[in-house]
Amino acid sequence: MNSILNALTIDVEEHFQVHAFERVVNRSTWDRYPSRVIANTRRILGLLAEYNVRATFFVLGWVADRYPDLVKEIAASGHEIATHGYWHELVYRQTPAEFAADLCQSLEAIGRASNGLQPVGYRAPSFSITNQSLWALNVLRDHGITYDSSIFPLAAHDRYGINNANRFANKMGSGLWEFPVSTIRLGKQNWPVAGGGYFRLFPLWITRQAIRRLNAQNHPAIIYLHPWEFDPDQPRVRDAPLLSRFRHYVNIDKTESRLQALLNEFEFAPMCEAFVSYLEAV
Repeated sequence: MNSILNALTIDVEEHFQVHAFERVVNRSTWDRYPSRVIANTRRILGLLAEYNVRATFFVLGWVADRYPDLVKEIAASGHEIATHGYWHELVYRQTPAEFAADLCQSLEAIGRASNGLQPVGYRAPSFSITNQSLWALNVLRDHGITYDSSIFPLAAHDRYGINNANRFANKMGSGLWEFPVSTIRLGKQNWPVAGGGYFRLFPLWITRQAIRRLNAQNHPAIIYLHPWEFDPDQPRVRDAPLLSRFRHYVNIDKTESRLQALLNEFEFAPMCEAFVSYLEAV
């Protein structure tokens, strides 16, 4: 087993709430769709219990309000609860006041669901803290958030990325710690390797080699996944653009087995523990 503690993170949201489908699934209709987040999250909880692994769950406030017992179940299993915002809105589409309101709404929802727990971690929907929305870090700090995992050190994507961002844990000017999701530097580019569609699209050996490389450099990897990625039987949103459907459904039947392979090879912990261990070592 590897001695580096890597961070395993789960963004808790419904399958129909992703930005890939926003052109055809309006927020006003979310309550009309069949919910699958409880069963899918419990599937993950069962898998992690089997391997005695704990993780960080970035819970959408909308989910916490509707399924408070799910939040209690996550916390009772020993996992860290963090916030994913409330309405799954891109940060750079909001004003600072709108973002603050969304953040507060999410924190209140999680607090109600968890008997007063106050999250200290945040991840923006679709990693949407970019150069245009770095002001959000000050808002997070002002509302008691101590670490963020929203900045993707990546250039070529249509929704997110800061190409020259630090690839590893660093303290921002706002005073927050930034824990960016994992990339590998090849040539003059950063390449995403450890989560979401990249985790499903790239062969497993690439992910494993990337984690090994990061750990050999004494850096923890950050894996990010979603409950809907463990659900190959979810209803298809057939009116969405072809690229959006590809991103969402590609190799969705392989997520669970690939995560099992990583759990067998590497050590994982919640974000807060992985980076306490990392920062104590550097």
